[in-house]
Amino acid sequence: MSGHSKWSTIKHKKAATDAKRGKMFSKHAKLIQIAAREGGSGDPETNAQLATAVEAAKADSVPKDNIDRAVKKGSGADGGEAMKEHTYEGYAPGGVAVMVTALTDNVNRAVAEVRHAFSKNGGKIAESGSVAFQFTKRGVIRAELGDPSTDSGLSADDAEMAAIDAGAVEAEVEGSEITVQTEPSDLMAAKKQLETAGLSVQSAEFAFMPNMTVEISDLAQAKEIMAVLDALEGLDDVSDIAANVEFTDEVLAGLDA
Repeated sequence: MSGHSKWSTIKHKKAATDAKRGKMFSKHAKLIQIAAREGGSGDPETNAQLATAVEAAKADSVPKDNIDRAVKKGSGADGGEAMKEHTYEGYAPGGVAVMVTALTDNVNRAVAEVRHAFSKNGGKIAESGSVAFQFTKRGVIRAELGDPSTDSGLSADDAEMAAIDAGAVEAEVEGSEITVQTEPSDLMAAKKQLETAGLSVQSAEFAFMPNMTVEISDLAQAKEIMAVLDALEGLDDVSDIAANVEFTDEVLAGLDA
């Protein structure tokens, strides 16, 4: 099985190396607050959405005190602000569709900043529904295969079989990493099953995945697209972005140069 856009891989690696720790912690705190509020409970044992958010925070080394404070705010124990999740749609140059997820307590500020990030960099914000149909919300798990010559590692074929057994709807191995897509409701169960199979899970989160991708082979245009995505990613209220773009290997090399 295969099919996720190379942009999702770029985004993940870029976040792992470039993201400022403060913003990352803030993003996780907001997600935990929303999960605690919307799930109606501050107990991960009875609130699956909260359990997922807490697991993701732990995977990014968010301190326990930060997690506990976010749970208390979200459940109303600390007078937490009314943080809500909002999704915005737009286009980057080249007709690339973009989904933007924001976690904010100020909708007017968030939409103004998202609109400005698009327009300033040659993109445009779009009407609700004009882009969303090009994406499907999935649970996305990224895991390391490990060393298949030891008991703690799996071969690419074995990793893909483990993903299928875990109920994956898509799976792709790139180098020593496998990316597994699940139905959103199956995310945590699949994560646990992959860990049991011997994979080292690096992240498990919800994300919009493109149904089809636009291939970009021109480096100048790729840089224009990345300017929009980087501007959006840099906004404090933005927690995630998804784009239906796939860069050729030559363009990827040029972007990395």
